[in-house]
Amino acid sequence: MSAAAMEWLSPWYAQIKFLHVILVGIWAFSTAVAYQNYVIPAFRRALAHPPDAEAIAHRNRMIEAFDKGVVLEHVAFPGVLLTGLLMLWLGQWSIAETWWLAAKLVLVVLVFIPMEIVDYRISHFSRPKREMRLAGKTAQLEAAIAFHWKFLRVSTFFVVTTIPAAIYLAIVKPG
Repeated sequence: MSAAAMEWLSPWYAQIKFLHVILVGIWAFSTAVAYQNYVIPAFRRALAHPPDAEAIAHRNRMIEAFDKGVVLEHVAFPGVLLTGLLMLWLGQWSIAETWWLAAKLVLVVLVFIPMEIVDYRISHFSRPKREMRLAGKTAQLEAAIAFHWKFLRVSTFFVVTTIPAAIYLAIVKPG
């Protein structure tokens, strides 16, 4: 970007930072309650009682609702990246001189972006689970749900460890 753009945006640094923090909150926590209180119990019940048609139907409703709810998270994430890059540029932060920023960017590049790419694909670019269910594509639906469940179980570790770590680094700026 040009010097004119920097001059125009610089007075807005605090507002961009505020927007970044709000978007991080939406991205990081918008699906947590639904996942913890609806998706996990529904999957556990269905896994514990595989022949129970009502448990399977409930699991399907919960993952379909989760797919709808995750849209908010997926709208926020590009905003997190954009506002983060703007702050990096406007603040003229030196990655070489601030290890905490380098560590945070490593988390973004190696954990958050790959995790979100898979998450976007599962939730938005694959055939919707509701369509598979209504079309009677049971085997395809079960495979999609099994993959989504596996992704959620694996990504949960990274969500509960790396997101707080990145927030800590951004606020405390250790070192």
